[in-house]
Amino acid sequence: MLLDEVKITVVSGKGGAGHATFRREKYVPHGGPDGGDGGKGGDVVVQVNPQFNTLLDLGYDRIFRAEKGQNGGPQKMTGRCGADCVIGVPAGTLVKDADGNLLADLTEPGQRCVVAKGGRGGLGNVHFKSSTHQTPLYAQPGEPGETKEIGLELKIMADVGLVGLPNAGKSSLVNRISSGRPKVGDYPFTTLEPVLGIVRMRDAGSFVVADIPGLIEGASEGKGLGHRFLKHIERTSALLFVIDGFEEKAWENYQLLLKELEAFHPLLLQKPRVVAVNKADLGTEETLALFKSKKVDAISTSAVTGEGCQALIDELSKFIRPSDQARGGAW
Repeated sequence: MLLDEVKITVVSGKGGAGHATFRREKYVPHGGPDGGDGGKGGDVVVQVNPQFNTLLDLGYDRIFRAEKGQNGGPQKMTGRCGADCVIGVPAGTLVKDADGNLLADLTEPGQRCVVAKGGRGGLGNVHFKSSTHQTPLYAQPGEPGETKEIGLELKIMADVGLVGLPNAGKSSLVNRISSGRPKVGDYPFTTLEPVLGIVRMRDAGSFVVADIPGLIEGASEGKGLGHRFLKHIERTSALLFVIDGFEEKAWENYQLLLKELEAFHPLLLQKPRVVAVNKADLGTEETLALFKSKKVDAISTSAVTGEGCQALIDELSKFIRPSDQARGGAW
């Protein structure tokens, strides 16, 4: 199960109170104030954990609290600072405030964002001694922590995003060219959530493909399943359009996909795109010729026989660069 959006409450730690005491030692008259400071409250931090690939774990516990700071003590002892509360998230997580404003786009392992700062510890009475006030009885209380509602939204980190209508053969193609194993069936919406697969390139290296649920007309407005997952292809380096070449309306279907992507986010159409006319084993010569006549470079593929799959991988490899590790969030 993929959980890609979650709202949580974060509570940072309260600062410890300062201490108000006086030095009491034998043979040390007029020892004066010696109250120590309170410790700082813990922060709440959102940090990328490479072991996570979903926000599912955060769906069970919606309140995250950091530890409060300890009070100061006598003999100028400072209270212990509260431990931070670190919330692990997968790479590609957007952190937003309660109003939906972006706080951070976390794309690299270990990258972190402080979403709630712990309260400052109070000062002990040793800080309030003066020439005119030699015995201060006052020490500061600790500052309260912060309580906030934040939203976490996951956008999968993949190099190539697959788009297509239901039953175009996307899942079968992912099975053929990559390590991904999406569900395959002869009914619409076999894929119910994004599936990632690693594709090995011919010479060396690899790239990640993301298969999202099939799109239908009106997907950008919320129809079907694919609209909820269109955001997962925003970070990709290239788009792979999988077209059912055995379908009479193959060209119209391609135009429909372009329309839905543009309605969702116009910049999606600025990404490099590769068109796979799938189901070559059923006979797709006419469809392939039609696409070429429309000046669209298309590759004939068959997820069943493997025809054209290596050529497809080679074509996609042209758009995969090491610098694409920073692809997320350039928008």
